[in-house]
Amino acid sequence: QVQLVESGGGLVQAGGSLSISCAASGSFFSINTMGWYRQAPGKQRELVATISSGGSTNYLDSVKGRFTVSRDNAKNTVWLQMNSLRPEDTAVYYCQANIRTRNWSGSSSYWGQGTQVTVSS
Repeated sequence: QVQLVESGGGLVQAGGSLSISCAASGSFFSINTMGWYRQAPGKQRELVATISSGGSTNYLDSVKGRFTVSRDNAKNTVWLQMNSLRPEDTAVYYCQANIRTRNWSGSSSYWGQGTQVTVSS
């Protein structure tokens, strides 16, 4: 059983910083891309940032230069460092990972439970 467990999040003032992390646990062969999505009330879930197993990154335009995604492959963990936070960054942030549970299988998508990030103005 593969699980993604998130930690961090909370309440911060505009202009502040926050870091959230996500660790994969359970039995699996490898983790490919890991990333973060967010969903604000009344809005669709959107991609925030992704990072490949080799370290290539991709960001939502509105967070470029403010957010940094990183990972530790040995610890099966991905982080999202969020700086210069804005009220519009308020959302539930979800960790996502493409994981191969067996060496002969393709990747499946797994999701964390979500963590709330609230930025006050």
